[in-house]
Amino acid sequence: MAGAIDASRLGALLDQGCAQLGLELDADRRDRLLRFIALLHKWNGAYNLTAVRDPEAMIKRHLLDSLSIAAWVRGPRVLDVGAGPGLPGIVLAIFDPSLELTLLDSNGKKVRFQRQAVLELGLANVHPVHERIEAFTDAHGFDQIVSRAFASLDDFIALSRPLLGAGGEWLAMKGRREVDEERAPAGVVIRERISLAVPGEEGARHLLRLAPEHHLDQQGTAS
Repeated sequence: MAGAIDASRLGALLDQGCAQLGLELDADRRDRLLRFIALLHKWNGAYNLTAVRDPEAMIKRHLLDSLSIAAWVRGPRVLDVGAGPGLPGIVLAIFDPSLELTLLDSNGKKVRFQRQAVLELGLANVHPVHERIEAFTDAHGFDQIVSRAFASLDDFIALSRPLLGAGGEWLAMKGRREVDEERAPAGVVIRERISLAVPGEEGARHLLRLAPEHHLDQQGTAS
């Protein structure tokens, strides 16, 4: 049946994709990632959490796409803005349990799914928050703020800027390069533009690392 779960096939796709990304998964993390996709597929039928319906496509377009930035996610405190059903936040939290992920979204049904996934997968390092970014506050600030499909670059930076901690940076996941990505917002520098090769996906993907000008360190690369 189209869209049915074939656990063996999904596991093979995940293993192959991680090998191409140069990532290693132990049995526990592999199992949790596959359980996350099974849970997302189950909930998606009733709650329309993602336009991606096929479980194999979810492996490529959700799991592997999220994992493609793992090498640049150091945290330890990470905010996922517009996390939707937990992408990339839940995936990154499973891959690296040392990270502390806060998932921020204003869509109630998506946050309910996040909470269910956290409960069923035993993710003590994930904290779902149902709130608009304009109203969300944090006393400490985040080391990294990531967005997969939240808004324009200008809006992402402007709305999340009060939440960035000292020495922190933004990670903006993008598709093809847009006009707004050729320049950084005022007071911000683009440290690095990284082309992402997502296994099984032909579309262009890239990652922008950005930081406030006064946070730029010697390793940063301004454009």
